[in-house]
Amino acid sequence: MSPSFCSGRFSVALFLVISAVPISYLVSLERAVPSTHVFSYQSSGFFRECAKWDDVGRRFLVSFMDGGGIGEVVPSDDGDIGALREVTLVKDADLAGNASLGIVIDRDRNRLLVAVADLFGNRYSALAAYDMYTWRRVFLAELSGQSKEKSFADDVAVDARGNAYVTDAKGSKIWKVDVNGELVSTIESPLFTPRGWYNNLVALNGIVYHPDGFLIVIHTFSGLLYKIDLTDDKVTVVEVTGGTLRFGDGLELLSRTKIVVAGSPSARLVESSDGWRTATVTGWFSTGMVHRIVSSATVKEGRVYLNHIVGFGSKKRHLLVEAVF
Repeated sequence: MSPSFCSGRFSVALFLVISAVPISYLVSLERAVPSTHVFSYQSSGFFRECAKWDDVGRRFLVSFMDGGGIGEVVPSDDGDIGALREVTLVKDADLAGNASLGIVIDRDRNRLLVAVADLFGNRYSALAAYDMYTWRRVFLAELSGQSKEKSFADDVAVDARGNAYVTDAKGSKIWKVDVNGELVSTIESPLFTPRGWYNNLVALNGIVYHPDGFLIVIHTFSGLLYKIDLTDDKVTVVEVTGGTLRFGDGLELLSRTKIVVAGSPSARLVESSDGWRTATVTGWFSTGMVHRIVSSATVKEGRVYLNHIVGFGSKKRHLLVEAVF
């Protein structure tokens, strides 16, 4: 999920941009107090790609972009939000050096599904599944295989039968993995590659499964939103009015008619009244912390929270900021 550092050159370019920002400006951004509720936590790493609220476990689950792994952040019962700490749950030695990116909870099977990718070389993509009681790995589905084509497994959604759908932000396709961890098919379409090389630097990214039997997917650099009918894998472009979705990242389904598109410089609320043939941007929310880079959204007890990739300070402080549209 992220404006997803799909190549070493992109990462270097981002680093140079951040480095060019005056320190005084970064300090002023860090000192700014968000106008909404915030969960702040200390972490073991500077980059956290995705956060999802686990209502059963009463915790946020977060993915480690730097080095791979999964952690948990448990809010305190007394409401104290100033001393939260991340605890590592998963750190697989055989996946060391890869990034853990988009995650989704498969509640029916008590699993966490994790998109895994080679951050800089784009030579390895996989989907890992973990039992959320024991944190034992249930399966590891390698997606890139022996292909020399670059790929980047970025985000994942799961349907009612346990099939997982993983976006390839580099190769502009979607892998389908069944409940047993077998790669069964790939969804491809010319619509996934809009005109202009610059529109495809980061391609398919955030993805959600809609209970009416289709996928909704965002194309980050172009801002195109797709609907994919899972009965025949037909791909259509959702006609979006009311604003652009360019640089959209993670998606969160709020209801059958509403999604949140996380991203920078603002998150957007998008609504549809015709089964996602068309949609309208009806709300915007900016945390004001553009230097931290919003990458995903999650819902905790009816409230939307935005995850920021970048942590700051000696304690690597990360923020989950409530979005109010």
